[in-house]
Amino acid sequence: MLKKLAYITLFAVSLTSCGDTLDDINKNPNATETPLAPYLLTGTLKQGADLYWGSDNNFNASLLFVQHWAKIQYTEPDRYDVSNTSFTSLWNTGYATLITDLNTILKFSDQQANPNYKGIALTLRSWTFLLLTDAYGSIPYKEAGLKVTPAYNTQKEVYTGLLEDLKQAQSLLNPTSGSVTGDLAYKGDISKWKKLVNSLRLRIALRISDKEPALAKQAAIEATTDAAGVISNNSETFKFTYTSSPQQNPASAWFETRDDFRISKTLVDKLNELSDPRLPVYAQLPTDQTVGKYVGGANGLSNSDANSQGFAKTSKPGTYFLTSSSPAVIVSYSEVLFNLSEAVARGYIGGDAEQLYKNAITASFNQFGITDAATINKYLNQATVKYDAANYAKSIGTQKWIAFYGQGLDAFVEWRRLDYPVLKAGPATVLNGQIPSRFFYPGTEQSLNGTSYQAAVSAQGKDLLTTKLWFDAN
Repeated sequence: MLKKLAYITLFAVSLTSCGDTLDDINKNPNATETPLAPYLLTGTLKQGADLYWGSDNNFNASLLFVQHWAKIQYTEPDRYDVSNTSFTSLWNTGYATLITDLNTILKFSDQQANPNYKGIALTLRSWTFLLLTDAYGSIPYKEAGLKVTPAYNTQKEVYTGLLEDLKQAQSLLNPTSGSVTGDLAYKGDISKWKKLVNSLRLRIALRISDKEPALAKQAAIEATTDAAGVISNNSETFKFTYTSSPQQNPASAWFETRDDFRISKTLVDKLNELSDPRLPVYAQLPTDQTVGKYVGGANGLSNSDANSQGFAKTSKPGTYFLTSSSPAVIVSYSEVLFNLSEAVARGYIGGDAEQLYKNAITASFNQFGITDAATINKYLNQATVKYDAANYAKSIGTQKWIAFYGQGLDAFVEWRRLDYPVLKAGPATVLNGQIPSRFFYPGTEQSLNGTSYQAAVSAQGKDLLTTKLWFDAN
């Protein structure tokens, strides 16, 4: 009885002491007073990988646009019959979760987060902003997280700003500036983060190459001559490795309960044309064993026509991509080599563009477990694969498109930028034969940030899927 009275008395005192402060009532008892940098870093890496590799932005959107995957039922996204609620997760998660949490790390005192945490946070924030501008065009950048109704910056302003942000990130990162925990990508290896920074700088240099060639050249030179180097082997690929349910790869989780995607016929046909040994990695044989070959699903069909292809007679994406522990690759060694090849072809840096192109294809093969030298050399020596210096965009664009399989957002950017391979919209698509060039802005921007939204649309062009972005407007 005495113990019960003590608890009642303590409860009454507690009510009295916190009655004057509304903030105390709203506190989450399970939350720490100050979020810890390692937890924020871990959460950002996981949520960023889910955002990049998950359904809304990847296999139910950009992977369809670039015809890596196709829908065999519920085909509306594959016909581009979507609304301004279809692309909200990239925007909302990008800003409200990733950029917010990364800004929290950047605002920490040096006691709460050493310079390496801040360098990593600035790198990941730059990557997030890059995803956003690549998809939507003009976006809130300079005022993001600072104002309730932030102004939009043009895509040119965002890209050039990110180049400066990445320079700052590079200056913050130093192996002697303290250890980092919570890093599920590079396990606290700061030298790898420094290579990632330069690899992202090179990526942005090529994003702006058709519009600002002088700045692109300068950025490419700075990225490739920095002492830290760029990603230089497959072990340095920037990726998030999943484990088992409920922390499994998003595509794996999707296919546990649904069956509405197939590998695209466009890609299967190209891989067959090139006798590409990645086909068995990228696709599964149809479950109907009488078919006996890989069969892609056509893009842009009506629901009835898509269904009639036969669920058992068409190929699902490969098991490599549908296992729970399949990694979310974000910046691959293969991509970096393709970017180096293009930078050489454009005259930005010295080197052998053809050899870098071959190395890029080889790195992609190796990434997917194909290491036999004879197999790789046979592939590289085909007339249809050999590097064409007179049309490097076709050679690099086609092979980069193949290598980017599964990385829909970046495959979508590179296809728009290089204009290869030549893709055709499916027969039941709703954009008069066009393939999307961007994502819609979320509808909430019109209601919650209308003035900034209207100014951005006025400058960039109508908020349509077919409006070309600055980097793509040739």
